[in-house]
Amino acid sequence: MSTKILPESEVRPRLSHGDDGDHERFSHYADKNKITESYITGVPIRALCGKVWTPSRDPKKYPVCPECKEIYEGLPKGDSGE
Repeated sequence: MSTKILPESEVRPRLSHGDDGDHERFSHYADKNKITESYITGVPIRALCGKVWTPSRDPKKYPVCPECKEIYEGLPKGDSGE
């Protein structure tokens, strides 16, 4: 039995869970309480589209993720008492 040594290669961490990298250019929808908690604790959260991230920037400066928006609009509306 012999052991092969693979050539060295650069390993980069996967910073986005999206396939195309577009997730970094959007603001995402997630539970408001979890967003606040994540800002305080630094623990990553999951957006409606599945992206896992730690909120750290002003979401008003970015367009809304189309996938998050589509999912949000498809959710049943809560009883607002109106």
